[in-house]
Amino acid sequence: MSKDVKDTEAQEELKDKVNAGDVKEEKETKEKHAKAKKEDKDQKIEELGQKLSEINDKYLRLSAEFDNYRKRTLKERMELTKNAGEQILEKILPVMDNFERALKSMETAEDVPALREGVELIYANFRDFLSQQGVKEMECLHTDFDPELQEAVTKIPAPAEELKGKVVDCIQKGYTLHDKVIRFPKVVVGE
Repeated sequence: MSKDVKDTEAQEELKDKVNAGDVKEEKETKEKHAKAKKEDKDQKIEELGQKLSEINDKYLRLSAEFDNYRKRTLKERMELTKNAGEQILEKILPVMDNFERALKSMETAEDVPALREGVELIYANFRDFLSQQGVKEMECLHTDFDPELQEAVTKIPAPAEELKGKVVDCIQKGYTLHDKVIRFPKVVVGE
């Protein structure tokens, strides 16, 4: 064989080796790219999973916050409805006091029993109206003095030992509207 044929065969053999190396390298490169793409996909899936859990958490918090808001506004609306007439009823209370004073002063008047009966009827109707609206009189006479519920006007020496620290006299009655004090009773406390 001639030298040229041998060189050509050697060159072809070398080309085959280079091509084989290139194919192998290409294959490895493709595998690396496929692996990198898979890792990218896995990473993106993991990021999307985290975003989904964050969005789900935000949704749950927002839903709970809205539910709390709804309950709070419902409660406030109920209280507003319940105490809507508080200012009006509060202004009617002095009229109630005047009725009571008139009844007391008529106890001594003997010549007008019909007048007394009429005023008592009006007083009873008015008292019923207030009770229908949820207004109740606070009982405080001979009870322990409570500064949270009563307003002390003065202190006097207790007429009896068991009345020390207790309400001896009620100067002005107190009233509640649905268990909320709308006017504190003015009392005299024994010491």
